Amino acid sequence: MVESRLIKGQLVELPQYRVRESIKAKHVSLRMTVQGGLEVIIPHGFDQSRIPEILQTKQSWIERTIDRLEAQRQQFEASPALPDQLALRAIDQLWEVEYQPTGFSRVTLTEKGKSKLILRGNTNNEELCRALLQQWLTHKAYQRLVPWLWSISQELQLPFHKASIRGQKTLWASCSQQCNISLNYKLLFLPPELVRYVFVHELCHTVHLNHSARFWALVEEKDPHYKAIDKALRQSSHYVPGWLEMHNLKD
Repeated sequence: MVESRLIKGQLVELPQYRVRESIKAKHVSLRMTVQGGLEVIIPHGFDQSRIPEILQTKQSWIERTIDRLEAQRQQFEASPALPDQLALRAIDQLWEVEYQPTGFSRVTLTEKGKSKLILRGNTNNEELCRALLQQWLTHKAYQRLVPWLWSISQELQLPFHKASIRGQKTLWASCSQQCNISLNYKLLFLPPELVRYVFVHELCHTVHLNHSARFWALVEEKDPHYKAIDKALRQSSHYVPGWLEMHNLKD
C-alpha cells in the first residue's frame, strides 16, 4: 500500500512505513524486510515531518529493494521445507542430512562421521526437525565462531567481555554496552571473509557503540577494505537457506 504526500508542491506516492527511534543512530537509515515492510530508523529527537522528503530521495532504492525481496520471497516459497544438506561456508564444511522415519513421536539427531547428520523418529514433523537442526547449528556456531571471535579480538587488540550465540531475525550480530557480543548462528552459511568483517564491526562497537564517523574510522583502521565487504554483506542474505525463514539482515 502507498500513501500520498504533498512534497515541494508535488503530490508524491510513498510506501507505508513505521518509525523507530534508536539511541545508536546518528543518521536516518532505512531497513526493509519481507514481513516487516519498510522501517525508518531515526536518531532520538529527529523531526519526523522530514521523513516523507527523505523517502522521496530514496524512492529508487525502495523500489529496487522491494523487487529484490519479492524475488527472495518467491525463492523461499520454492525451497524445500527441510534441507538435504548444510553448506557451512564460514568453516568450510558440507553436511549431508538424512531423514529416517520411525514410529517414535520424538526426533533425534546424531552425527555420522564428519559430514553426515541423521534425523531419526517422527521426521514428518517439520517443526521438530527444523528446531533440532537449529539447535545443532547453534552448538556448531558456539564451537567454531566464538573461538574465532576471540582470536580476532586478540589480533586487533579490541577486547570484549563474553560472547553468545542466538538466532536473531534481522541482525548478523550485536554488541551491548557491557561489551557482550551476540553472534547469529546463520553466520555459518556466509563466506569466511564476510564473517570476519562482522567480527571486526562488532569489536569496533566495544569502543564506539554507534555508527558515528569515529566508529567508521576505527573500522577502516582495522580493515582498510571494509567498504566493499560491507556492501557485499548487505547483499548476502541469499547464502542462508530459505528453510530458516531468513529475513533481511544487518548489523
